[in-house]
Amino acid sequence: MAGGPWYFCLKHHTVEPLEGCAEKHRLGPYETREEAERSLQSVAERNEELDAEDRAWKGD
Repeated sequence: MAGGPWYFCLKHHTVEPLEGCAEKHRLGPYETREEAERSLQSVAERNEELDAEDRAWKGD
């Protein structure tokens, strides 16, 4: 991971290197700083996709 790994800290809402907050407060690792910056958006998109799959599976 060039320059990384990178993490998004949920406690401080910042991108951090490996030597950041405790893992329980972070999303990642991400290969690039940009991926870490988009982490909340990526999580929201994945959740929407999974919710749609659940609705389809349940027949809603």
